[in-house]
Amino acid sequence: MPAERPPVLTASVHDLRYIAALLRGVNFHKRATVTVAKQGMTVKVEEARTITATAWVFADIFDEYVYNPENTLDGDVMQTSQEEEIESSSFEMPLNTVLDCLNIFGTAASSTGSGSGGGGKKGWKRQAQDSDRDSGDENEGNRIEPLNPNASEKHTGMRLTYMGPGAEDATGPTTTCEIATYEPEPYLDFGFDPDNQVLKIILKSSWFRDALSELDPSYDKLTFISNPPETSENPTTGRNRNQTQTKPILRIKAGGNFGSTEMDYPNDRDVLESFECTQSVSFSYRFSHIAKSLRAVQSSTKTSLRIDNDGLLSLQFMMPPPKGKEDDGESSAAYIDFQVSPNFPPWIERLFLSLGECLALDDEII
Repeated sequence: MPAERPPVLTASVHDLRYIAALLRGVNFHKRATVTVAKQGMTVKVEEARTITATAWVFADIFDEYVYNPENTLDGDVMQTSQEEEIESSSFEMPLNTVLDCLNIFGTAASSTGSGSGGGGKKGWKRQAQDSDRDSGDENEGNRIEPLNPNASEKHTGMRLTYMGPGAEDATGPTTTCEIATYEPEPYLDFGFDPDNQVLKIILKSSWFRDALSELDPSYDKLTFISNPPETSENPTTGRNRNQTQTKPILRIKAGGNFGSTEMDYPNDRDVLESFECTQSVSFSYRFSHIAKSLRAVQSSTKTSLRIDNDGLLSLQFMMPPPKGKEDDGESSAAYIDFQVSPNFPPWIERLFLSLGECLALDDEII
């Protein structure tokens, strides 16, 4: 009798809200591609071949994480130069369905606020109420509710199993959800190259969140404009010194059919923790694409904004580590990565320009 095949993945957490918040950050398409490896898993979503979002969930975020590579389940180990690529498993899953299953007891909602000020309406918590829903504390508005092993409140735990049943060791009500998975479709890989980046900014997520929240939803275009710091040579020391900036260090400009808005950011460490700009930059993107990152930025602590010389935008949102694991030195903070192509890539603009010149020559000949 052949031995029973172990599951490819078995992972569990005693409080699923942290995982649910990460999945909600990339929930703008009905299906997501999950790639599982020994170090953790990634959940990737793509839409319209112009925007991708990836949630990186590391193994140490889970209380239990056991991965058995598919190619070694039968005892065969392939030693190749591409071992890391082979020892991973991918599948597609319906993201909305998964989130509905996580919230089956109504406890998957995090305390992440939906607005910029954290003053959203919240229900009062009765004294006898025993749940992990949000309380009326106004200071709890704009952060992710992390895992808290020492909390006295009751939370919903989760055991995730792929290609095999998971052991049930919880007490109280339990629910088993079986979700059909699919063969993964080839997804778009923009391949952001850090060597070709012309702009890199690290700032607190609250600044970026407030900027997005204040923009009118009717805007259809968002433009990032940036210029290198202006310097001049000191005649005494011969060293470069900063001078009054005549061009904006960072300007976010949004526009539509009914008007436009501009927001300028100073080169101040209290605002921009890190600023690197090698040349003047001005690229536009669909506001509807950038707005899809709002859920992720609401749950994050820091935002990294990068643009390469072709206008490819990379937004990386660093999530706070689970509570109770901040100081252990071993937990890896999860993060979500958005990559967005510009409205009109430079090669298309050059093509339009060439076509315009050809048409002008034809008119002259005629």
